[in-house]
Parts: sequence; C-alpha cells; structure tokens
Amino acid sequence: MPFVSPNENLTGRLLVASPVLADTEFAQTVIYMCSHSAAGGAMGMIVNRRLTHPTMADLLKQLNVSPNPPERLFGLGVGGPVEPGRGFILHSLEWHGAESIKTGGLANVSASLDILKELASGGGPRRAVMLLGHSVWEAGQLEEEILRGNAWYVADANEELVFGVHPSRKWETALASLGVNPLSLTSIVGEA
Repeated sequence: MPFVSPNENLTGRLLVASPVLADTEFAQTVIYMCSHSAAGGAMGMIVNRRLTHPTMADLLKQLNVSPNPPERLFGLGVGGPVEPGRGFILHSLEWHGAESIKTGGLANVSASLDILKELASGGGPRRAVMLLGHSVWEAGQLEEEILRGNAWYVADANEELVFGVHPSRKWETALASLGVNPLSLTSIVGEA
C-alpha cells in the first residue's frame, strides 16, 4: 500500500475501508473524496452502497421531478451517515451546471434540482449517481484514522471504479488496484 503523508491532499482519491472498520457503518466501503485539507477536514461520498428504499421513482415523485419514471437510468445510493435526507449528484466533469462544485478530481458534485431534472429527461452529465447523505471528518481526524488507526487504504480514483463497476464489486476492485487480496486481510491490528 502506498504510504500517505500527513500533509497529502486526498481530494479526488478513494478511501477504501480496511478490516478495522468491519463492525462499523463504513464496513467494506469505498469513498470518493470530494474535498480534503489538513486545516479544514474532509468530505466524501460512499460510492458502493446501493439504496433500495426509497426508490428513484419515490424520490422523483417527492421532489416533483418529471418524467417519472425517468427517461434515463442512473444509480441511487447512500453517500454517508451525515444529512441522510439530503441528495447529491456525483457526476462526470463535462457537465457544468451553476450549482456544480468542482472536487479537483475526476468527478464534480451538485445538490440542485436542475441536474436531477436534466437526468430524468435523459440529458445531463455522461455519468452520474444520486447519493443521499455524505461523510465528513474534522480537521486531523481522517489523517489520524489513516496513519494511526489503520482504518483506510488510499487508492487512486478512476471513472470506471467510481461510476462503472457494480457496487457489490467496488470494494474488492479498489483493493485489487492496490495489489491487496481481500481474503488475505485480517481485522487484527497492532503496533510494533
């Protein structure tokens, strides 16, 4: 696994849950890091937890977005435990809506209804997933979890892993990108 220095900016990279997190809500998650700074903390979105309820049709009806069912299919998932009722669209870079926030990586984030309406109508960005909620860390917290807690592996993000690989395979695929076989992992951690 590549060493991560305490001052390294993880924006646009992936956090891959280690076995230390096996008994937490982050077990086997892959998180796309939307922002990160040593002084400001971090924000990311889980990209491998599909949401089955509410359905996309339920959400579009609740938000009065049409057409419903949408003309285009796009994923719906859990972005994290913070603000689980708030929706975000993680999307490819070529779409530039007024509300789109650049992450500095291979994806941008939007929380406006405009992008959802465009996606439902068959337009919008080439690749997109709607995520409810997000994950945040206070300044220094994520660095502590990575360097001393052994909670996260850090991997390079690629568009196929973020948007294309089936959610049930993303954790294993992200580990494989680091040369790690999930069957070889143990949840026992110690310090020498």
